[in-house]
Amino acid sequence: MECSVDEHDDEQYTRTPFYGVARMTYWQRRQDQIIGPKRVRRLMRTMGLEAIYPKSRLSLGGSEAVKYPYLLKSLKVARPNQVWCADITYIRMRGGFMFLMAVMDWFSRYVLAWRTSLWLDAAFCIAALEEALDRGRPEIFNTDQGTQFTSVAWTDRLGDAEVLISMDGRGRCFDNIFIERLWRSVKYEDVYLKDYADRRGGDHGLGHYCEFYNTERPQQALGYRTPREVHEGTASRQWLRSIKEKSL
Repeated sequence: MECSVDEHDDEQYTRTPFYGVARMTYWQRRQDQIIGPKRVRRLMRTMGLEAIYPKSRLSLGGSEAVKYPYLLKSLKVARPNQVWCADITYIRMRGGFMFLMAVMDWFSRYVLAWRTSLWLDAAFCIAALEEALDRGRPEIFNTDQGTQFTSVAWTDRLGDAEVLISMDGRGRCFDNIFIERLWRSVKYEDVYLKDYADRRGGDHGLGHYCEFYNTERPQQALGYRTPREVHEGTASRQWLRSIKEKSL
């Protein structure tokens, strides 16, 4: 099936998140797409894509926004529920696109909650936050400075739960690197393979993938355990056997 320009943008951005408008335009033209930088810039803004490198004033919060300092620098994250993080990404569909938001435990990479929306507002983020808080409470919650996460509704809810708020510096997407890796996995291992037709199909498929990611997909950074095993402090017999063999 032939991909549209926005699909090309999304896949190439996932492969090379450091590409800005100029490089993305050049790459599109090499794919025989007739496109100019103005359209590429518009498409990237629509999809919420921006190159990953330090730069000033990437996006502005609303007039009510309060910015918080980044609290994770030099912090040793050593246990589940010490730090949570959240982010939003673009999910392509045959009939358009939607946004996916997830809340993740930093230590275990466990996806605590997720929601999709056709609109980039705070409501679906708050819904995911409420579900996550039903599972536990972190000491620190880290996000970027997007308007959804600087909104009064978001910050007040974390304040009510007595959670410290941490926010990435502008343009420093790697401050939230673990959830950026989740997006790459979601897109390459599910979205690009399944080619969802609409939001209903996307929600159904993403639900299965998140369950797989949490409970079946071993991660090298976790000693080939699953996020659920690390988050809940359990381990499979096979993993325990492999650790024992390495110690001999």
